[in-house]
Amino acid sequence: MRLLTHRFALGFVSALFCLVPAHAGDVTFVRIWPAYSTAGSFERISEYFTGQENTGGRTVLRSQPAQRAGFYFLMRLENGGAAVAGVTFELSVVSPASATPHLYTFATDLPAGNHVFDCGLTGTDWPDAAAHPVAWKLVVRAPGGAEIASTQSFIWSKPDYIAPAAK
Repeated sequence: MRLLTHRFALGFVSALFCLVPAHAGDVTFVRIWPAYSTAGSFERISEYFTGQENTGGRTVLRSQPAQRAGFYFLMRLENGGAAVAGVTFELSVVSPASATPHLYTFATDLPAGNHVFDCGLTGTDWPDAAAHPVAWKLVVRAPGGAEIASTQSFIWSKPDYIAPAAK
């Protein structure tokens, strides 16, 4: 009888955990790989046959969509909740050319589960292949503007380094 009671209690508690809804706080950055990518690194053999860019299942977002070469933030996000349509990625970057952060925005959808995004500063937004950002911050915002995830470089976290308006 005692074993039956324990099994019922365990089943009941397990069922309660399944009923807890996922919320926007379930979006996390798993990993960020910032690096320069040439235009050729995006070409796939299928593009020669179809004329369409093959992104390999990832979402590619560019500051200048017609230009492929640039500095990219390849990121893997984990969304433990439902898909969110109309999110905005806000990428603030301090370049070697200027101590003032520049804000770039990218609109897209955030699917449920694990997904890879590639946010690129392309064309004249990042003309130097040898340059690397001094500091950066990336924020994902829901359609209403609420922050649902963010991450930043180590230097961005230093309060005296970044201009107050960009924080």
